Amino acid sequence: MEDSKKIKWYGLAFMAFSTVWGFGNVLNGFIYFNGIQVVFSWVLMFALYFVPYALMVGELGSAFKNSGGGVSSWVHETFGPKLAYYAGWTYWACHVTYIASKGSGGLKALSWAIFRNAEVYDSLPTLYVQLATLAVFLFFCWFASRGLNPLKQLATIAGTSMFVMSILYILMMFAAPAINPNGGYLSLDFSFDKIVPQFNVNYFTSLSILVFAVGGCEKISPYVNKVENPSKGFPKGMIALAIMVMVCAILGTFAMGMMFDPTVINASPESFNSYVSNGAYWSFQKLGQYYHMGDALLIIYALCNMIGQFSTLVLSIDAPLRMLLDNEDARQFIPSKLLKQNKYGAYVNGIKMVVVLSGSIILIQIIGGKGAAGVLAQLNKLNSVCMPMRYIWVFLAYIGLRKAYDKIPADYRFVKCQPIALFFGGWCLFVTAACCIMGVYSTDLFTMALNVITPVVLTALGLILPAIAKREKANAITE
Repeated sequence: MEDSKKIKWYGLAFMAFSTVWGFGNVLNGFIYFNGIQVVFSWVLMFALYFVPYALMVGELGSAFKNSGGGVSSWVHETFGPKLAYYAGWTYWACHVTYIASKGSGGLKALSWAIFRNAEVYDSLPTLYVQLATLAVFLFFCWFASRGLNPLKQLATIAGTSMFVMSILYILMMFAAPAINPNGGYLSLDFSFDKIVPQFNVNYFTSLSILVFAVGGCEKISPYVNKVENPSKGFPKGMIALAIMVMVCAILGTFAMGMMFDPTVINASPESFNSYVSNGAYWSFQKLGQYYHMGDALLIIYALCNMIGQFSTLVLSIDAPLRMLLDNEDARQFIPSKLLKQNKYGAYVNGIKMVVVLSGSIILIQIIGGKGAAGVLAQLNKLNSVCMPMRYIWVFLAYIGLRKAYDKIPADYRFVKCQPIALFFGGWCLFVTAACCIMGVYSTDLFTMALNVITPVVLTALGLILPAIAKREKANAITE
C-alpha cells in the first residue's frame, strides 16, 4: 500500500474512539461511582488497564495481520484449535445476555420518544414489559432466520449519531451557564472527600462497569498494518485514543455533575435503578431546557437510541453466531445439528439456541424483576459481568504470542522487554477476571443469583458441546 493511502495515526485514533466510547459509559460511571468521584477511578483505569490493553491489541494485530477471525484466530495461532473454539464460544455466549437487554432498551427508548417521560414505561408491571420484550426479541430472531439483515447500515448511522450527540452534550453543557446563567445548575465540589472514592465493597463490585466501558478496542486490530509507520504510528494513535477517552470521561462526568446530585441518585434502590434506566434521557431533556429547545434533543436522542438498540439486537443474534459456526477450526467441536442452515443461509438451530437462552433471561425476570427500571438495571450489571469475559482471551493470546517471541514476528511490539510484556499481559488478565468475579456480588439476592447462574450455564454449555460432537463422530465411525 502506498504511503499516501495509509492511515495517519490521528485518523486511527478517531476511528478507535468512535468504536470504543459512548455516552452510556459516562452515565454508568457517574451513577455507579457516586458522581464526580468516578474521575479518580477513570484515571487509574486508563493508566493501568486501557493503555496497555490497546497497545497489546496492536501487537497482536501486527503479528496476525492476515488472520480474519480476530481474537479466535489469535488464540488458534498461539494455543491451538481447542482453545480457539472456547474463545469463539465465549464471544458468542457473552452476547446472550447482551441480546436479552437490547429489546428492553429499545422499548424504553421508544417510550421516551413518544411520551417524553420515565413514568409511563416504568409504571408498567414487569410481566407486561417482559412479555413485550419477548415479543420483540422473537420477532427479530425470526427476522434473522430469514436472512433479512439490512440493518447494518442503520446500526452504523445510529452509532455515529449517538457518538456525535455524546460530544455535543459535553460542549453544550459547558456552554450552557454562559448562555443561560439562571438554568439552575449544581455547583461542583472538588474537596478531597468528594473526589477520592471510598474503597468499600460497593466500589470493588462495580469495577466491572468500568472494564466493560473501556473494552472492545480489539475491533481495530485489522488496521494496525494499514497505519503509516506502524511501529510509531500505532502507539501514537492509541495514546491519543486514551487521552481523548479520558478527556471525554472526565469532562462528561463534570458536565453530568452540574445536572445531577449523587445523593438523590443513591437515596434508595428505586431511585438508583431509575437513574440507570433513565439518566441518559433526563440528561438530554435537561440540556434542551437549558437552551429553551423543549424536548427536541431528547426526542432525537431517544429515536437514535431506539434504532441503535433494535438494529444491534438483530445483528447480535446473527453476527456472533456466524463468527462461531463459520469458523472451520471451531466446527470440529460443534455438534452437526447446530451447523444446519436453511435456504436463507441462517443457522436455524443456532438461532433456536439463542431463543432458549436469551428468552429464559427475559422470562425469569418476570419472577425477580423489580419493575421496568429494575429490569434494565439488572441487565446492565449482568452485561458488565459477562461481556468483559471475552477480553480475557485477548490477554491470554498476548501471553502466548510473547512466549513465541522468536517464532512469530510482528512489525510492532508493545515493549521489547519480555518480563515487562508478560507482566502486563498477566496483569490485565487478572484485572479483567477479578472485576468480573467481584461484579457478581449484589445486595439483591435475585440479581446475584442471575449474575452467578448465567455465566455458569453458558460455560457449562460450551464445555458440553465438544463432548457431544466427539460422541457424534465416534458413533458415525462405528456405524
